[in-house]
Parts: sequence; structure tokens; C-alpha cells
Amino acid sequence: MRFSLRFNNDLPVQTYINMAQVAEAAGFDQFWVSNDLFLRSAPVILTAVAGATEHIEIGTCILNPYTINPAEIAMFAATLDDYSGGRFNLGLASGAADFLGWVGLAHDKPLTSLKEVIDVLGRLFAGEPAALDGHFLQWQAEAYLRFEVERHVPMYIGAMSPNMLRAIGEVADGGLPLLFPPEHYAAVMPYIKKGLAKSGRDAPDVDIAACIWVSVAEDRTEAEVPLREKIAYYGHAMSDMILGQLGLSKADFKPIEHAIMAENDTQKAMRMVTPQMLKIGIAGTPHDLIERIEGLVAMGANHISFGPPLGPDPLAAVQQIGTTVIPHFKRGS
Repeated sequence: MRFSLRFNNDLPVQTYINMAQVAEAAGFDQFWVSNDLFLRSAPVILTAVAGATEHIEIGTCILNPYTINPAEIAMFAATLDDYSGGRFNLGLASGAADFLGWVGLAHDKPLTSLKEVIDVLGRLFAGEPAALDGHFLQWQAEAYLRFEVERHVPMYIGAMSPNMLRAIGEVADGGLPLLFPPEHYAAVMPYIKKGLAKSGRDAPDVDIAACIWVSVAEDRTEAEVPLREKIAYYGHAMSDMILGQLGLSKADFKPIEHAIMAENDTQKAMRMVTPQMLKIGIAGTPHDLIERIEGLVAMGANHISFGPPLGPDPLAAVQQIGTTVIPHFKRGS
């Protein structure tokens, strides 16, 4: 079993350094930071983390090839992999159309574009020229890295849609599928396996991180608070397929959406989040977390990735997971 942490890029850099050092000591395998627009820069954060840790892997979740040119993605990835001693993982996705619209960027054929990017990056990491006359990229023979790259930097795809999930199995070294609820893993894996079959690879060839939302504390009621707030903000935007797995619909979230968006009353919205809605993630004690993860393991998951909010005290949550959850599953592996 492998375990990782995912963070939004909205915290002071020193906070990530502290979190990463605790995570490394607690036995986590990977430490991921997002790179959402107009927040703090994940490349800078991860460079700081790399310099303050020794063996935990680090990664972006995710970079997109629209706001950062793929040539510069290759430069950053290879350089940070060198600086970290071969610990960097490059998380990629097509980006969110809404966010790209903020800066006037088109989002045309995202799957085709992402596959082209993974193609050229793979060649660059191999020390080869990456000429391509594609839909998204028109690169010339002069497109190659002017320094030696020590290894192929692993590329992970962040995905939710069926096409992107298939691409994980088809062209990536790993995947970061978002699971709402965690049991959505059972619906996600068939798409990834179709991609694996197309590429002629087997499941062990690709690292699939089961990405879940968690909020952990010794007191279950306290643990629920941060997850209630997250679901109040994002629940109405989830797909019918995701909500349907829990017997919910978008109509169930209409009053919550109105309270938080129209009335600007977060507390009211949080009070309307039901126990069934809370199952979108996992909120509770470390033992509650173990119980739900056991179900994922039974489905075949061998990499669990814990994402925000983590808990009312995220640093304490990391320590609790490291003290209770990780040893439980390491003993059984």
C-alpha cells in the first residue's frame, strides 16, 4: 500500500514545509500540491519542500499546458527532479475551462492536447527531439532539452471524465482520479482498464492514486465541520453520476447552493449538509477512516491519496493518519 497527501496551493510556503516534514516522518510516500490560478505557485512550493525533505516524493496536482507552455513544464519538471534527487512526479491535466476563461485561453480538444503534451514530454525526458505537427503543438526539430535528464519523470493524469480516465491507462505513468464518494473507485477503474488494454499494459504498470476528501479528528463531530463546509461549496457542482451513487440529486443541493451563493450564509448552508451528503468524503475518527478505506482496498486500491480539508487541524490530521491509519494497512500488506 502507498499513501499520499494532496494540498491546495493557498497556504504560506512555510506551512507546506512543515506539513511535508511531518508527512515524511509519518510514513507517507508522496506529497502533492495543486497549482490553481492566482494562488501560490506550486513549482516554488515544491522546490522549498524538496530542499527541506529527504525521501518523500513530491508532485504537482495538477499543471495544465495552456497557462504554462509544455516546453517550460519540461524544463521545470526535469530541473526539480534533479534538485530533489529523483523524487518529482509531474501531475498533468487539461485544466478547467472556467479558470482558463479568466485569462482568455481557449480549451479546445483537451484530451487530444493532453496526449500530445505527454508524447512530447516523454521524448524530451528521454533526451530526444520532440518535433510534432499536431492539433495543439506545432514543434520544430529544435525542440529538445539542452541538458541531460537523469530519468523519465513520471507523468500522472488528473481525471474525472471517462475519456481522461481511459487516457490514464493508455499513456500515463500514474493517475489521480478524484473519487466522490470514495467508493466511486469501482466506477472509475473499468475506464482505466480499457486504456490499459489499448496500450498493452497491466494494472501494476500504472500507479493509481485513489484521491479522496477526508476530515479527521479524534472527535467525530469536530471532524465533520470542515467537510461540511467543503461539500456546501462544491456539492451542487458535482455530476449526476457522482450524486446518484449516494441516492442524491442536484435538487437536493439547491437550498444549500442558495444559502451559500445568494444569501452568503455559510453556516446555514453547512447545517443543511446531511449525513448522506457527508459520504461524498470521509469525516470522522482515524478508525472511521480505516473502515471506509478497507472497502477501497477490497476493490483493489493500493494507493490512497488523502485530500483537503484533512481536518480541523490539518497538521494534527496528518499525524493521526500516520500514527493510526498507515500502520494498520502496512501491517496487512
